[in-house]
Amino acid sequence: MAPSSGKPVAARKALLEARLADLQSRLQAIEEELDSHTEQDWEELAVEREGDEVLEATGLSGQHEIRMIEAALARIGDGEYGACTRCGADIAEARLDAVPFTPFCRDCAGKIAGKGGT
Repeated sequence: MAPSSGKPVAARKALLEARLADLQSRLQAIEEELDSHTEQDWEELAVEREGDEVLEATGLSGQHEIRMIEAALARIGDGEYGACTRCGADIAEARLDAVPFTPFCRDCAGKIAGKGGT
């Protein structure tokens, strides 16, 4: 049940698919970078390891976003995109514009984050 005005679901799906492809490409590059280190100097290894930690954190963040996008694409396939998975209310167009893979309306997202009321 997508909101009736604003971007059509097909446009949002295309946006999500493009972002998914970009993230998958970036994660592949991160994996290749992490596998490419062959330095034997201890100082260089320490610098590489510090860089690896940043790459790993970036990779974990990307993996999380990929899971969120895949879930949104599944909701599109099921005809449930644009409806809050918690309360069933329509998700505002502005929220979908900002976070197209969000499963929650603003109110539920706030409650989940501990910012909302009862």
